[in-house]
Amino acid sequence: MQHNIIHTDSPDYFRPTHSDITPDMWQDIDRIIQEYLEVPGAVTQVLRRCQDLVGYLPVQLVDYIARSMNIPGSEVFGVASFYSLFSLKPRGRNIIRVCTGTACHVKGADMVMRRLKQTYHLEDGSTTPDRRFTLESVRCMGACGLAPAMTINQATHGHITGDQALKLLQEYY
Repeated sequence: MQHNIIHTDSPDYFRPTHSDITPDMWQDIDRIIQEYLEVPGAVTQVLRRCQDLVGYLPVQLVDYIARSMNIPGSEVFGVASFYSLFSLKPRGRNIIRVCTGTACHVKGADMVMRRLKQTYHLEDGSTTPDRRFTLESVRCMGACGLAPAMTINQATHGHITGDQALKLLQEYY
């Protein structure tokens, strides 16, 4: 099957507008899609790279990817909504994950979560209005020896208390 991106000089060209996606980002998105057009089953890679670029996958972007790759929108949306790797709502620049597995729970992860929720006015899975932080609980990080454990982006922190978590987050301002 031959896939082609509709070029900007085409009368059929339609690129949606979205406040979180700049014209330069749209150009990068087009390049990403073009790179994977002939790769079977590449929708996951396209979604991942586009999310890395934009920070999340707005519905308009998911629709655009589907149209540009000649894939049913329901299929692309199905992939984007199935995998926890993808987010369809805005996320913070810094992702805080608190382990709530058995070892972490027993050692006080709930108190860490409570402190973060109260201080930043967050719920599990929500993002601060300035998009600085997204707070997520995860079932297990595989860091039981560090319980309670949390990550900020890719950095793992163990034996954490609520106060220590707040102090660590001050470095992200």
